[in-house]
Amino acid sequence: MLDAVADVDRVVLLGDVVEMRHGPLREAMAAARPFFEDLGQALAGRELVIVAGNHDHGLIEPWLDTRGADLEQPPLGVEQLIDPEEVSPAMARIAEWASPARVRVAYPGIWVRPDVYAMHGHYLDCHMTVPTLERLSVGAMGRLLGRPAAAFDCVGDYEAVGSPVFAWRDAVARDALTVPRAFDTVNAWNALRRSDDSDVSANGLHPAGIGRRRRRRPRWVSRRWAMFMLRRRALVALFPLVIAALNRAGLGPLKTDISTGELRRAGLNAMGEVAARLGLGDAYVVFGHTHRAGPLPGDDEQEWRGRAGARLVNTGSWVYTTIFLTAKPGESPYWPGGCVIVEDDGPPVVKRLLADRPHAQLSAHLSGDAEA
Repeated sequence: MLDAVADVDRVVLLGDVVEMRHGPLREAMAAARPFFEDLGQALAGRELVIVAGNHDHGLIEPWLDTRGADLEQPPLGVEQLIDPEEVSPAMARIAEWASPARVRVAYPGIWVRPDVYAMHGHYLDCHMTVPTLERLSVGAMGRLLGRPAAAFDCVGDYEAVGSPVFAWRDAVARDALTVPRAFDTVNAWNALRRSDDSDVSANGLHPAGIGRRRRRRPRWVSRRWAMFMLRRRALVALFPLVIAALNRAGLGPLKTDISTGELRRAGLNAMGEVAARLGLGDAYVVFGHTHRAGPLPGDDEQEWRGRAGARLVNTGSWVYTTIFLTAKPGESPYWPGGCVIVEDDGPPVVKRLLADRPHAQLSAHLSGDAEA
């Protein structure tokens, strides 16, 4: 990425640049500092714009909290440009680390060009039909506050149901490490997903398991496997009933299809809904959040158009996690290393900067063995 920014005028980081949900802020900031220092040097004299997402909403929360403390402020628009020192102490430190780049904060997004709007995209959770944890959380908050997503028409509506959820998640991680139960999530996803995994090749989801020699399981493992299969069947059988109950409770509309194809379609439909409700018209809307880069060659272009004409573009992911990846590097649209290049004119272009990097090199960074 540092090589890729050599010839650009401005870099916009579309949120979740600091992970505030998995532990104390001091640890997240310490982990992020080398990145911002390197990026600041690479961008010396040019502009770095930081947009807050749902995983680092705490960076913008102090500004939102004090915004109307003294004087009544106008409603939040789709673009607020703020100096880092006015946002939060954490954002001011980031700006200091990123010097000599010039840092600004944009929230909830920024007009990169008169016809190109960029935001993190977490507002789309309010309209998702896939029952993700974020979707259920904001749905419950909307129900509690009497603010259904079907009536949203401004930034303030999305903030009203999202900010309390994000603040709670940040508070849980403020003083101690929180370890997400990713293994349980993966098991549940694999048990429930349907065959329409159009974003995952036939090679399978977990490259680490491909090509391994099968061994005879000891009897105790077989019993554990039988129990796992029993729980899986129960989960599959109960899932439609749970979704029906959630819909009756007013948290929907939710669907039982959680395949990767449906995850893509639902995310795009939801982002198109956000664009329509925020009045973005037929602008290009660049977002991240769902981690699915696109549109890519072979994608249905019509899927990437919002109901009011917005032309959707997703930067993809910088998170390496094998659940949606295949054995071949760069094959999956969830392969990390995505960005979007916006020129003075023409459509924004998706670039995939790590498409040729093997699994071993990317997974080595998770264990700290960067030399591998």
